[in-house]
Parts: sequence; C-alpha cells; structure tokens
Amino acid sequence: MISFIRVDDRIIHGQIVTRWSKEFPCDGIIAVNDKAATTPVLAQSFKASTDKKVFIWTMEHFLEKKEQVLKSEKRYFLITKNPIDMKKILVDEGFVPSDVKRVVIGPCNDRPGATKLGQNQSITQEEADACEAMTNAGYDVYFALLKETAIGSWPKFRSKFGY
Repeated sequence: MISFIRVDDRIIHGQIVTRWSKEFPCDGIIAVNDKAATTPVLAQSFKASTDKKVFIWTMEHFLEKKEQVLKSEKRYFLITKNPIDMKKILVDEGFVPSDVKRVVIGPCNDRPGATKLGQNQSITQEEADACEAMTNAGYDVYFALLKETAIGSWPKFRSKFGY
C-alpha cells in the first residue's frame, strides 16, 4: 500500500527519511525514475540514505509491479522526480493508491522556462499541465518542502499557467 505520495527533484534525501517518514509512517520507499534506476551509483546512494527498504525502479518496472504494491501490507512512499511522471502513474495509468489523495510537491529547482511559485519551488508549463490533470482526477496537489512551510494547493497557482 502507499502511505505518502511525493514529487521531489532530489528524489530521496534527508527530509524524506527524517521528516516526512515521521508524519506518514512507512516501511519502505519506492522511487520511480528511469535515470536513477539505470545509474548504479545513483541507485546505491539513494539506498544508502536510509535504513528503510528502498526500491529504485524505472517507470516500466513500476507499472509491472503496481498491483503488487497496492496489495502489499507494507506501507510505501511513492516518489517521482517530477510532476509529469507522477501524472503518468496516477492519471494516465490509473494507479489508485487506496485512500491517499494528496500529492505533495517538494523541491523543484528554478530553471529556464519555469515559473517560481515559492522558495525552491518552480514548475514549467508542462509540469503545470500535469498538476492540473492530477487535480482534475481528484488529487490535492499540495506544494510543501516541509509540512510547516507549505505554500498551498494547486488552485492557488493555476491562474499563472492559463487555467
């Protein structure tokens, strides 16, 4: 089962391991990112960051395992590096993680073509389209580096992207 859904451009790091796992208990972390899954040094560094079970999967592998994840008694965080990949999982592929309806968007670095929403939280139009699609599918897309520094849900920002 999934206990927490997160988009974070750093994938797995100290905030995930120490802060969010206290808010939302978990037995392990599933990170879905093709580059990390196919780069051994990246995968190993993510696994070394915690004593929890860590799976670094390609999108294809996750889609093959998604039913097993849903049926598991263990609680997992589901993390992608960007909103586009999370939208593919939740909307395009119809993965419904039981009763978890909040997608927490964490760090998204400033970069060319991105609109700044808050400190270290900038998204592109394509990522905004993904946020809109997840919201339309019934998810609360919530921007928070940490719970206490949340800047709000997608409806607060959607007008910046023509919605």
